[in-house]
Amino acid sequence: MRVGYTRMPERTSEERFLVLAADAVDGLPEWVHEAMDNVEVFVEDLPPSDEPGLLGLYHGVPLSERGNHYAGALPDHITLYRVPIEQEARGSDDRLRRIIAHTVAHEVAHHFGISDDRLREIGAY
Repeated sequence: MRVGYTRMPERTSEERFLVLAADAVDGLPEWVHEAMDNVEVFVEDLPPSDEPGLLGLYHGVPLSERGNHYAGALPDHITLYRVPIEQEARGSDDRLRRIIAHTVAHEVAHHFGISDDRLREIGAY
């Protein structure tokens, strides 16, 4: 899995965000890395205009829904939205690190087929 940016970072905060996003992905447990399949993580500045507070989004076919004939597909995407995450962190580097890590874990859970309802049930939302 790799972390990419849709354009070259221009400001230090963008570069710092990429480092923290890569750290969050690298910090996932080894079994998660071993079980994940065909996923890339990207950072975009802003979420879709109809969801301005969205922190992250998983696009793809969850592992739980892939059949035996799933092959040759383009990678799934996890997108982190930098501006709302930074706004949520309110200038705290420690809070920024935690929010990014939580958002990565949340979207990875969707890759495994875990719904928002289930995440709420287990207190991980």
